Amino acid sequence: MRSILLDCPHLAYQTLRSADLRGKRVLLRAGFDVPMEQGQVTDDTRIRALLPTMRHILDAGASLIIMSHQGRPKGQRVAALSQKPLQPILAELLSTTVQFTESCVGPEVVNAARALKQGEVLLLENLRFDARENSKNADERAAFAKELAALADAYVNDAFPNCHRDHASMTGVPALLPAYMGLQLQEEVEKLTAALRKPTRPLVLVIGGAKMETKVPVIEHFLGKGDDVLLGGGIANTFLLARGYDIGVSLHEEAFIEIARRIMLESEGEGRAQIHVPADVVVASEPKEDTPILDIPVEDTEGDMKIFDVGRKTIDQYIALLAQAKTIIWNGPLGFHELDIFATGSRRIAEAVAAATKRGAQTILGGGDTLDLIDRMGLQHNRFTFVSTGGGAMLEFIAGKELPALRALQAINSKH
Repeated sequence: MRSILLDCPHLAYQTLRSADLRGKRVLLRAGFDVPMEQGQVTDDTRIRALLPTMRHILDAGASLIIMSHQGRPKGQRVAALSQKPLQPILAELLSTTVQFTESCVGPEVVNAARALKQGEVLLLENLRFDARENSKNADERAAFAKELAALADAYVNDAFPNCHRDHASMTGVPALLPAYMGLQLQEEVEKLTAALRKPTRPLVLVIGGAKMETKVPVIEHFLGKGDDVLLGGGIANTFLLARGYDIGVSLHEEAFIEIARRIMLESEGEGRAQIHVPADVVVASEPKEDTPILDIPVEDTEGDMKIFDVGRKTIDQYIALLAQAKTIIWNGPLGFHELDIFATGSRRIAEAVAAATKRGAQTILGGGDTLDLIDRMGLQHNRFTFVSTGGGAMLEFIAGKELPALRALQAINSKH
C-alpha cells in the first residue's frame, strides 16, 4: 500500500489514493466550520476544498458518511450551529442526494449508515453537540469514538484545521478503523513540510493577529531558522510595549511582555532572525470607518490613542524585505483589517507577497483572518505558492510541534 513519508523513514501516512474502498462505508472527518448567517452558509470555500476527496471516495465505489463540527456549542444543541444548512450545498456540489441525521450517533444513525448504498452520502449533525467529542475525560472521548467508528468500514481525515485537537473524531476513530489521509490534508502536510525542511533563504516570517499564545512558539522556532520576522497587529503592540514604547490604550497582552522582551534579546544573537516592529502606526480613537486617523511615529503614541494598523514607513520597510525574500510564511493580518480604513498595511503586504510569488519566491499563507483578507481583496489563491486552510494547526505545524491527529494517522510501513 502506497504511503507518504515525512521526516522519519519508518513513519508514514497511508494515502487515500492507495485505499481499496469499493463497497465500503467511509467515515470522512471534514473541517466544515464555515461562516453562516441566519441559517445560510456565507462562504463555502472549506467545503469546496474537500471536493476532490469526497468525489474520490464516491468514484471508488464507496458510500460516504460526513462528520464535522460548527462553532463551540459546548455539548448543547444550538440551532444556529446545525450542520443541516450544508446539506443542499453538498448535494449540489456532489450532484447527488445527501441524507441528514439529526444526531451523529445512536440507533437511527447506525441504521441510516448501514442502509447506504454505493455512491450515497450521509451528513451527520454537529459533532460538538455531543460533549464527549472534545471532553477532557479520555474515557468519554474513547466511548464516543467507538460509536462513531461503528458507522463505517474505513476512516479518512481531511480536516487539517482541526489536526491540533485531541478530539474523539480526530484521534480516537483512526485507532479503530483503517485510516487514511485525505487529499487536502495530504497536500497541506506535503507543502508545509517541503517549505520548512530546506527553505530557500532569505526566509521571512510575517506574523500578525492578536493571540500571543499561538504566535510565540512560531516566532521562537524561526529565530534560528529564518532571517526576518515582521510583526503587526496586537502581536506587534505587545512587542512595542516590551521595547518601552507607550502604545496608548491599544490591544496588547500584558502577560506576554516579559516573553516578548526575552525574544527580542535572543534575536540579537549571532545567526538569529531579526525581529521587526512598526516604526510608525495608524491611530484613532475608535474602530469606525469614518473615524479621523493619524499616521504617526510609534514614539508619538500616547494617551487614549489606539493603534489599528502599521504606518506607511513601516509598510515600505516590510515590502523592501519581502522583495528580497526567497521564502515567505505569513499568518495574521497587520491591522484591524475588517475595516478598509485600517486594512492598508495588510493589503499592501498581501500584494507584495503575491508579487514575490510571481518572481519565484515560495510563499505560504494561512489563518482564517489572512484568508478572509485576500478573499475580500479578490486575490486568487493561485497568486501564492500555497494557501493553507489551517489557522492554529498551521501555526503549531510550522512551530515544529507534533499534531495529535497526525500522530493518530501515522503507521509503521515495513516496506520502508
